[in-house]
Amino acid sequence: MNYSRRNFIKGTGALVLGGMALSGKAASFLSNMEHHPVGLQLFTFFGIIDEDVKGTLGKIAGIGYKELESAFSKKGGYYGMKPKEFKATVNDLGMSWTSHHVLGAPFKLPPGAKMPAGADGKPMVLPPVLNLRDNMQQVVDEVAEGGVKYLVCANSPTATLEEIKSTIEVLNKTGEAAKKAGIQFAYHNHDMEFHAVDGKVPYDLLLSETDANNVKMELDLAWAVKAGKNPVEMFKEHPGRFPLWHVKDLDASRQNIQPVGGGTIDFKPIFAAAKSAGMKHFFVEHDMPKDAFASITASMGYLKEKLMV
Repeated sequence: MNYSRRNFIKGTGALVLGGMALSGKAASFLSNMEHHPVGLQLFTFFGIIDEDVKGTLGKIAGIGYKELESAFSKKGGYYGMKPKEFKATVNDLGMSWTSHHVLGAPFKLPPGAKMPAGADGKPMVLPPVLNLRDNMQQVVDEVAEGGVKYLVCANSPTATLEEIKSTIEVLNKTGEAAKKAGIQFAYHNHDMEFHAVDGKVPYDLLLSETDANNVKMELDLAWAVKAGKNPVEMFKEHPGRFPLWHVKDLDASRQNIQPVGGGTIDFKPIFAAAKSAGMKHFFVEHDMPKDAFASITASMGYLKEKLMV
């Protein structure tokens, strides 16, 4: 997974496809590679999946995705289902429900932003969306009921020092509650957490002022790169803190999301550092793609061919 075997063979000359034995060094390298099933963050299908939940999940499974991370649904709950029902639906399709995203605070559109249009062309109307500040125990209990291993805060306010302090309190409380329920809690970043607030970087505070065991990080690689961060260096600075990743690509302008392998991010050194990160699961994601199925198919092709996942 960490490095293309094809490129390894070409680059080192240590292997011969005709059946020669691996050199000791090459064998050691390959033995350290871990296989991780390819996961998908269902936000990729926001506004689409609710039109046909089971049909959409079936097509996702058909492309080869094995793990799912759920997100918000305009049907409410877990795409209109109770936790156990959603879990059974996913399992019946040969996939596992690994992680769930939840807001850290009540949902608010950014200033000037509008809800995206649904399939009918009208702005989406969401049911009340649970959040950790107000509904933490309910969320933890539901995720535990569904047998999900990870609960992730999708985002939380960090625009002011007061917001950062409040977010840290919510994260620590949720981390404790999740631990009691046998769930690992984590925080998912965008690029905003890397923008200094009164001389302090929110992400640095989130790392240093939350419990490192109870609050892990789901590193969105593309958002981190957009913010000017080097994921490999982050792994070195905080080894084992990043058990979950979001994997998507960016074009040269760093403004437009692309399918994995369709942009400019060099994923090979990042995946090569998976052990340092403590990565256990990764999820392909593409925010608001023009064609979600085309995007996740292209991403799967790249991951299988170039990264040998």
